[in-house]
Parts: sequence; structure tokens; C-alpha cells
Amino acid sequence: RFHYQALPVNVFFSAGAAKQTHYILKEQGYKRVLILTTLGQQNAGQSMAQQLGDLAIEVYPHAVMHVPVNVAEDAIAYALKHQIDCCLALGGGSTIALAKAIALKTEIAIAAIPTTYAGSEMTSVYGMTENNQKRTGKDLKVLPKVVIYDPELTLALPIELSTSSGMNAMAHSIEALYAKDKNPIISMMAIESIKALRTALPNIVKNPQDLESRTQAMYGAWLAGV
Repeated sequence: RFHYQALPVNVFFSAGAAKQTHYILKEQGYKRVLILTTLGQQNAGQSMAQQLGDLAIEVYPHAVMHVPVNVAEDAIAYALKHQIDCCLALGGGSTIALAKAIALKTEIAIAAIPTTYAGSEMTSVYGMTENNQKRTGKDLKVLPKVVIYDPELTLALPIELSTSSGMNAMAHSIEALYAKDKNPIISMMAIESIKALRTALPNIVKNPQDLESRTQAMYGAWLAGV
């Protein structure tokens, strides 16, 4: 006996997939896209804005770790003021978490282009921090509508972040194997994820520019996120 519910996420996975972002978002019907990044990835956000052309309203480079409530409130106000219909989160867990904070209060759609192996782009879990205390929850409103996986975007990810992020992804899959609500489908995905990460991560340490290993690691991270 088990219960399995597939999450309604539109996933695009290939090397170079980020180059199709304009087409993908236009096909989804989005017209006013706010690109979210951290300050460190602002230049990548600007490049994405150029690709999106008239779809992009602005780059918002204010994502930080653990989403402080005041940061979330400022972002929500900005999104509402500019009548955004899609937040494009370009980056890791911090950027995707900010997009989720906006979606939780506004129901603005999220599109995510992850550049780490965090996996939060595949979950309905959100979190915000106030007075040094992090509050988390679950809500389908924060689940991204579109996720674009492009392994080429992880080639510049430092070895230390690649391995810690990858091991964190593997931990998600290991946990799925003994969770009380496990089921056969998720168990198969978890084992496949562990195999992919176990093969890919040592190769990335040896050669961070190995696109095949980067692709395998991102595949494992996607499965882990699910």
C-alpha cells in the first residue's frame, strides 16, 4: 500500500537549455518577467534579460540566504508595483527561496533556472527568517511552474560548492529511502539519483569542466529534488 502524487512541474533538461528561456516563457504565456538573482549573479541576470528582450521587466539582484522577512516584503512590493506575472529565479537555493516568498503572498508564477544542486526548485517547501528564527511550510503556490536545467550553467560552480551541494542532494535521496511515506516510484528515483551523484561528483572534483559529469550531477539533483 502506498500513495504517490506527481507534482505538476514543466521540466526542460539539456545542455544549452537556458538559451531557450525566451521561447519557453513565451509559450507559457508570460509577458512581464522579473529576473531574480543574488548580487554575485547580477551579471548573469543581465545577460538573461538581454535574451528575454521585451519579456524582461528588470533584474532584481537582492536574494540572500534564508530570506529575511524584510527582504521578502521589499521584493513582494516591487513585484506588485511592476505587475509581474512571472518571477524567473536564476541561481541556487537562496534565489529560488525568494521567488517562493513572493509567490506565497501574490501567487505570481515561478520559473526556475537552478545553477546548483540544491533541489528546492522541485518542492513546495518555503522558508523565511525573522528575528533569527526560520519559519518553514508547504504550499503548492510556491512550486515553480517551469524548471529549466542547463548543466552548462554549473561549469563555473566552484568545487567546494559543487561537492557540498551535491552531497546535500544525495542526502535528500537517502532520506527518501527510509521516509515513512515512501513509495516504490520515489524509491526508484532515489536510488537512480544516488548512483548518478556517486559517479559524477568525484569526476567533477578531478575536472570541474567535465560537461558529461556536470550533466549527470544535475540529473541526480533533479531526481533528489523530486
